[in-house]
Amino acid sequence: MTESVQRIAHLEAESRELVLPRFERSDAWELGSGLAVRGLQSALPIAIDIRTTGGVLFHASLPGATHDNDDWIRRKAAAALRFETSTALLQARAAGGGPDWFVEGWLDPREYALAGGSVPVFVRGVGVVAAVTVSGLASDGDHTLVVEALRGLLLGPRVIGTTGTPAQAPTPAGRHS
Repeated sequence: MTESVQRIAHLEAESRELVLPRFERSDAWELGSGLAVRGLQSALPIAIDIRTTGGVLFHASLPGATHDNDDWIRRKAAAALRFETSTALLQARAAGGGPDWFVEGWLDPREYALAGGSVPVFVRGVGVVAAVTVSGLASDGDHTLVVEALRGLLLGPRVIGTTGTPAQAPTPAGRHS
């Protein structure tokens, strides 16, 4: 199995795993504030966003994040919400010989970005209700932060953020999105 095929299989399995029983505004607050606490504790220059197709549920811009991160967030979230899959998986499929998403008439690069870091929030029996997006690290680092936070939310309230010992945070090296 090639590295590209393995990566796609891993990301698809991750997507099947990250299905929540519910997702309310209080969950968005817990998820977003937990990511912000982790980012502050690790001095990560990130912006964090949780949004639906109708509006923003949570947004934070930590020290070192820039206005560019807000643009990356907007474009990554648009892709995750449109295709109902993580931007890391979209990126992996494209790199593995999949479609060129930016062929004229398909996706406008001013509106969509296929860099890891935006993961749709799936609710069992409902489908996609939001997208959680981090921007400021390299694509894999952004994606990992979101996935670990969603896993924490699956384990129950108060698992992410200030309680317990957070997993090792990705480093800001190689940041771009």
